[in-house]
Amino acid sequence: MKNTSSDCTEILVGKAASMDGSTIVARNEDGYAPINPIKFVAHEAKDQKDAFYVSITTGVKVPLPDHAYRYTATPQADQSDGQYEEAGINEYNVGMSSTETTATNARVLGYDPLVHDGVDEEAMLTLVLPYVKSAKEGAIRLGALLEKYGTGECNSIAFNDKDEIWLLETAGGHHWAAMRLPEDTYAIVPNQTVMQEVDVNDTDNFLVATDLVEFVEKHHLNPQPGHFNFREIFGTQSEADAYYNTPRTWYGQKLFNPEIEQEPTSQDMPLLRKPAKKIAIEDVQYFLSSHYNGTKYDPFGTFASGTEKEQIQFRSIAMDRNQASSILQIRNDVDENHAAVQWLALGFFAYSPYVPFYTNITDTPEDYKNTTNDVDVDNVYWLEKTLSVMIEPHYHEYSDMIHAYLDGCQSYARQRLEVTDKVIDGFNDDVSEFLTESNLKTAAEVSKRTHQLFNEIVKKGLMLSKTTWEKGQNL
Repeated sequence: MKNTSSDCTEILVGKAASMDGSTIVARNEDGYAPINPIKFVAHEAKDQKDAFYVSITTGVKVPLPDHAYRYTATPQADQSDGQYEEAGINEYNVGMSSTETTATNARVLGYDPLVHDGVDEEAMLTLVLPYVKSAKEGAIRLGALLEKYGTGECNSIAFNDKDEIWLLETAGGHHWAAMRLPEDTYAIVPNQTVMQEVDVNDTDNFLVATDLVEFVEKHHLNPQPGHFNFREIFGTQSEADAYYNTPRTWYGQKLFNPEIEQEPTSQDMPLLRKPAKKIAIEDVQYFLSSHYNGTKYDPFGTFASGTEKEQIQFRSIAMDRNQASSILQIRNDVDENHAAVQWLALGFFAYSPYVPFYTNITDTPEDYKNTTNDVDVDNVYWLEKTLSVMIEPHYHEYSDMIHAYLDGCQSYARQRLEVTDKVIDGFNDDVSEFLTESNLKTAAEVSKRTHQLFNEIVKKGLMLSKTTWEKGQNL
């Protein structure tokens, strides 16, 4: 997505914090405007001797390794200003989500300004995911690229494999740090720098730019000598953060640690929490498609206790700028040849189902990869976007229909994974063709159900018109 201070919401779940022992990296990709068509593709592995990547947006030219691994991605349909591949999983079951827009404070930017010819969000996944075999390797490769070429944006990027999750945050034009998420924790990442204490000597759990400590010391950037709090040194704690960013962390932690009392505008909420109970994929989906449900801050006004001002006080998680949401799940209870699943929702996530796609595949469904720039309900992106236009003005009238549809799709998705896993367990050969066909079947059924919902919404909507007049009705 084109980088602004308004993009995305992310949640990370360690394998000991998830219900089934998976590592989970999940993020809503929100646009700079309500419209930014997205497609879902699978790239083949390929040899590419003497190849270079040249960015359309910055002009940076980066030499590429001689071999690229297979990977999935969710690029823009219109690539005139870059690919923005955003989220995917490669053939080594490494997931990458890029990026979560953040901010570096003005003091730091005075010493390390952003650059205009470096590696930005548009290029990050394309330059990293096809070339790494572990989550930590992903952080190392991206960090090296940031130091060498610089960046024109402030971002956080997450990687996962079957055991580890790594979160990397940029700081200024050339600096960065990354941390390994403790296995028994989860983390909510809104649009701000969130990493806290960094132990630069503990390379099993932290990685940093080669001159990060020297840079901080030289320019007297650390307000707490004896600590190296990345958020305090490089981040922001503005009034805008308190109303745009921290409420999303508050709501996520309210869901997963309801016993903890916090204020939505608090700047002191910790990044890492141990959940009160294990977190399932459905819990992650609920969070990413939420809009302060059950609170007075819900913009849909489901609970009458909220005033009109309170209902629009905080930036919602589900919103009209939602474009694509990917939950990158690497499972540990099945064989590695079908352990990686990319759950994908397109459109406005309050109304869109998450469809599970195995990523050891050769292709993606036609209505997921044929996304057009103009409205066409024969592709899933525009089908879901069109539904949101019809639903929002009459949300409460359609609510029961929508939730029945979403629950039905989720149950079906679970059934498809269960059936496919059992069949695959008996395979000894390459399973990619079988998984590709399985994905096609799953997606086709969900698309069929979505078109049925579209039909029902249109028909019910026609009955809701305020200009329906019958002879004698007002006599």
